[in-house]
Amino acid sequence: MPEHIYISAAKQISAQSPLTDDWLTHPLRYHESFVPAVDPDYKPYFPSNTARRLGKILRRALLISRQVRDAAGIDAPDAIITGTGFGCIENTETFLDAMVKEGESFLKPTHFMQSTHNTISSLMAIDCRCHGYNMTYSHKALSFECALLDAFIHLKNGEITNALVSGHDELTFSFHTILQRLTRLEAITSFCSETAVGMMLTTQSSENVLCRLDGIETFYRPDMCRLKQASDRMLAQAGCRYGEIAAVVTGCNGMPGDEQAYNQWCEGLFPGKTQLRYKHLFGDSCTSSAMSVYVAATCLHCRHIPVHLFAENGHAALHGAKHLMIYHQSENKTHSLILLSSCGN
Repeated sequence: MPEHIYISAAKQISAQSPLTDDWLTHPLRYHESFVPAVDPDYKPYFPSNTARRLGKILRRALLISRQVRDAAGIDAPDAIITGTGFGCIENTETFLDAMVKEGESFLKPTHFMQSTHNTISSLMAIDCRCHGYNMTYSHKALSFECALLDAFIHLKNGEITNALVSGHDELTFSFHTILQRLTRLEAITSFCSETAVGMMLTTQSSENVLCRLDGIETFYRPDMCRLKQASDRMLAQAGCRYGEIAAVVTGCNGMPGDEQAYNQWCEGLFPGKTQLRYKHLFGDSCTSSAMSVYVAATCLHCRHIPVHLFAENGHAALHGAKHLMIYHQSENKTHSLILLSSCGN
């Protein structure tokens, strides 16, 4: 059985500069309620006919898959596991609009085939000719954590040696309008956006790995005692003391109820710990937790936490962080804990 699990490479396309870590020093700031992801120029990466055939979420997923595999030096991963909350919304809307306007006689099958959630993982597997384990999780705000946990278990059991894990969600203006009617999005101090994050998990250590993935657990309607026991157990298994946690990365989006829930849980679970946030830079989505893992892994690799990630003003940049705990909760129902540790590189 492998001793450690590592994140060897990670890439993102988001509201920040795509495929770069420029947000560490020059973050883009937004004041709108909905900010689409900033797409890179796909011309150097795809033939024009391929780019036209694929929806934006599929273009992003395919490009990130190639970038992560190149960075990790792995042509075909042993497993491809994806988390997505809403899947290919754009193609779904196109297919349904055509059905309403034209009936069922002249529908284009491409839009239907590319509207299913597992299209994302399937496309990445076809592109790299991966015939191994392929799975898609769609469990609202817990989608990415389920994908990450699945990969973690397979790696720990020695069934695979590496896995491409990703989180993808897109958002159209019409779907955003529906969300505004159903929820109080106007109360969010961050913004709604799109997520495209991919990372390579491996059991092989090298000088280029970003960090270690020391533990992940998910919960449904837990009490404080259960979460505290899980946190203590995770730290003990990683050989980490509570005082060595540099900060806690939370998924707070600024909504009053959400803010209150996070403050309550963090006060009980991580008293006195500095809180970091990321949604004010990358936005909120069902799989935004994938962005938190990318952000934490990048900070650990660079040994630098910039001031614009701190939840409260007045903090100086933090250098030399060795352990970061990631904590998410959604609607005070689903909760997750993820522990990342520096490899000392």
